[in-house]
Amino acid sequence: MKKNTLISVLVFLSIIVFSSGILAGEHGKVSTEQGKVAIVLASFGTTEPSAIGSITNIQDQIKKAFPGIPVKITFTSNIIRSVWKERQADSKEWLGKGIPEEILYVKNIIATVGDLREDGYRNIIVQPTHMFFMEQAQDLSSYVNALASIKTTKEKWMPFDKIVMGRPALGGPGSQYDYHDDMEKALKTLADDAKLAKKNKAKLVYMGHGNEHWSTGIYMEAAKKMGELYPDVVTYIGSVEGFPGIDDVARYLSHHGSDNIVLKPFMIVAGDHAINDMASDEEDSWKSILTKQGLKVTTVLEGLGANDKFAQIFVDHIKDAARDNGITLK
Repeated sequence: MKKNTLISVLVFLSIIVFSSGILAGEHGKVSTEQGKVAIVLASFGTTEPSAIGSITNIQDQIKKAFPGIPVKITFTSNIIRSVWKERQADSKEWLGKGIPEEILYVKNIIATVGDLREDGYRNIIVQPTHMFFMEQAQDLSSYVNALASIKTTKEKWMPFDKIVMGRPALGGPGSQYDYHDDMEKALKTLADDAKLAKKNKAKLVYMGHGNEHWSTGIYMEAAKKMGELYPDVVTYIGSVEGFPGIDDVARYLSHHGSDNIVLKPFMIVAGDHAINDMASDEEDSWKSILTKQGLKVTTVLEGLGANDKFAQIFVDHIKDAARDNGITLK
C-alpha cells in the first residue's frame, strides 16, 4: 500500500513539474538563436575630402568579407566630427563633391551604436582603425565596455547580447594576441613602400600621429622590425606628437649616406597632418626641415587604409573578435 502511494505521489509531482515547464516555456521563451549582427568601423576621422577614400576602402573590404552585415562608420575625434557637423549646413555642396552621406553626417560611437540598436541589432563588433592602443583606442574601449556593462532588471530588456571591440592595426596590450605578431603582419603589407625607397636609392621615413599621454615606443619597435623585414632600406618612423619627433628623425638621418628620402604617412589617412605638417612648403613641415638639411625629399600622400593588404588586417581582427566572443558573422 505504501509503495503504491509513493508511486502515485511521484507521478503527480512529475505531472506538475512537466506542466510548469511547458507553461514557463510558453510565457518566458528564451531564444537560442543569435540576434542580428552589425559592425562599427571606428576611425579617428579626417576633414580632408581627398583622404576619405582610405577609410571607405577599409569599409569596402570589410563589407566584401562579410556580405549582408551592415558596416557603419564612426569618427572618434570630437574635433573632426564638429567640422563635418558645420559642413552639414552646406550639404548639397559637399554631397555634390562626392562626400558620402555617412561621412557628412558622421556620428559618435554612442549615437552610431544607438541607431543600430533601434534597428534591432543586438550583437555589435566595434573595430577601431587606430594604429595602436593609445589614447583614442583607450577611450573607445571605455565606451564599448560601458555599453556592454548595462544590466537591466529583466534580462529580456537587455539592450545587447554582445558588444565587443577588436584590436587596432598593430595590436594592443595583453597576452591573448602578441602585439609583436600583429605588428609584423602589418609591416609585411608595406613591401611596396620599401620597394619604392629601394628603387629611388632612398631612405624611407614615415610620419606617425603619436600622442602626448601614452608611450610611442611602438614606432621605434616598428622601425627596427622594418629593418629586419627590408634590410636593403633604412627606415625611420617619427611622430607628430611624442617621441621620436622630426628633430630626432633628422638627426638619425644625418648618420646615413644617401641624400634621397621617401616621406610617407604612417597613418590610416593622408589627412591634415600629412598634407600640412608633412608635405607642405611651410617652414616647419617635415619636408621643409629635411630639405633644409640638404636631403632630396619625395612625398607620398597616401594613407595606409588605401592599401588593400593593410585593410585586410581589420577584417582579420574582426574575425578574431567574433570568434573569441561567440558571434557568428552571418
